[in-house]
Amino acid sequence: MTAGAVLTIDFEALAANYRLLCRQVAPARVAGVVKADGYGLGAANVARTLIDAGCRHLFVALLGEAEALMPDLPGDIPLYVLNGLMPGAEAQCLAIGAIPVLNSLDQVERWAALAAARGRVLPGVLQVDTGMSRMGMPADEIDALLAAPGLLEHIDLRLIMSHLACADEPADAANAAQASRFEAITARFPHVPRALDNSGGAFLARGHFDIVRAGIALYGGAPSDGANPMQAVIALDARIAQLRTVPAGTGVGYGLTHHVTRESRIATIPVGYADGWPRCLGNRGSAFIAGIRVPVVGRVSMDSITLDVTEVPLEHLYPGAPVELIGPHQTLDAVAADAGTISYEILTQLSRRYERVHLPAQARVPDRSSAA
Repeated sequence: MTAGAVLTIDFEALAANYRLLCRQVAPARVAGVVKADGYGLGAANVARTLIDAGCRHLFVALLGEAEALMPDLPGDIPLYVLNGLMPGAEAQCLAIGAIPVLNSLDQVERWAALAAARGRVLPGVLQVDTGMSRMGMPADEIDALLAAPGLLEHIDLRLIMSHLACADEPADAANAAQASRFEAITARFPHVPRALDNSGGAFLARGHFDIVRAGIALYGGAPSDGANPMQAVIALDARIAQLRTVPAGTGVGYGLTHHVTRESRIATIPVGYADGWPRCLGNRGSAFIAGIRVPVVGRVSMDSITLDVTEVPLEHLYPGAPVELIGPHQTLDAVAADAGTISYEILTQLSRRYERVHLPAQARVPDRSSAA
């Protein structure tokens, strides 16, 4: 009664998506990417669900995310930090037990220096750049690393990885080119497990190396172009706060960017861009009431949206009546398409102002066949 909308998170659907991905990429294993607070759904709850389903590898982006999540993890679950370590953060990473993804020769040198100073061999992941020009060691740094084998004497390489730039477009030639470069590079590091594929890569028609790092597909987003095989994990439902009937020609919202062309019924719902509903959906997005599409009219405000509900039968229109923003009639990906963005952005911006309802995963014996 105190929130503008209810965000329902179906953790059984999350677990089902993990199991589907395990079947899709077998015999490779599936790691869960739980960065950005589990894509906005709560990293601890997401991690617990994935672990119960058999997941044995988790990734976050930042060391601070790892520090927050580590107390909720069993001691045998490795947690990798994708963005590596800023200078001076090595001792903190060691103290909390996270495993850094080493993205540059400098990061390798700093992690190796800490290991040598402590008289230990420390675990690490090596990321190489295969064509995305983002995180990862370029070719000259890989050559330099292999020319100085002492650098790796104190590092237990758990994984060598790279990242696909165009996996959501299966026909893009860049996917095969990156896979070929990855195979050539990893041949120089024999016996080290390999990870290249993300959610989209899991559905490419080839082998998937040793570990697939799944992100958006776990959370119900489409992993690539075409039909989405994943189960929806979230639903977002608001309620009508106010109804009014306005005559033809009336302007609606800030700037009066919409004028009704007939006598119209306007419903206001208490969700806005402060709740993560993109402002750009003004005059282009929609919601659903009783299965009927109702367009957003006027601008999205900080705390409210106005909908033209003229076509909805009156019995479905009253203060407190339910309004579907994400659900069976309007998917996460459909909202993203209307906003001219991707499902990742919509998902990770969903506000903490929503009431959150958790649907727990079914109790089951974990599928250890997909575990590392």
